[in-house]
Order: sequence, then C-alpha cells, then structure tokens
Amino acid sequence: MVQAYILIQTEVGKATAVAESITKIQGVVTAEDVTGPYDVIVRAEAASIDELGRLVVAQVQQVEGITRTLTCPVVNL
Repeated sequence: MVQAYILIQTEVGKATAVAESITKIQGVVTAEDVTGPYDVIVRAEAASIDELGRLVVAQVQQVEGITRTLTCPVVNL
C-alpha cells in the first residue's frame, strides 16, 4: 500500500468545496482545509505508485477549483 499527502492550491474561496468533493473519491482517506501556501491537504492511499498517480491525475486534479497539486508519497524509513 502506497500512502501520500496531496497538497492543493485552489481558486480563491473554493477550498471548502474542493475538500468536500475530494472526500468522495475512492482512495482518499482525509481532505482538510488548511492555511498557508496550500489550501487543502489530502491523505490518500493506493495499491501502487502507478495507481496513486492515476488517482491524482485522473480524479483529484479534475475537481473544479484546483489550480495546482503537489504529491508527497510517504516513506517508511
């Protein structure tokens, strides 16, 4: 299982709507509004890094109101 944090920048005033939409995507564990350079932080999981990539590109990035994403895979050291 691959886990990652997805840091999301949204259009002004869209963070709450984006977080609510993203929580409905299969593979998303949590989506929370935050302050700072990013507007929403998502915790997601997938069976492989390729599946995680498809989740981000084909589903998360398609949510209306998102302007940029940064995916940070979790490593177990």
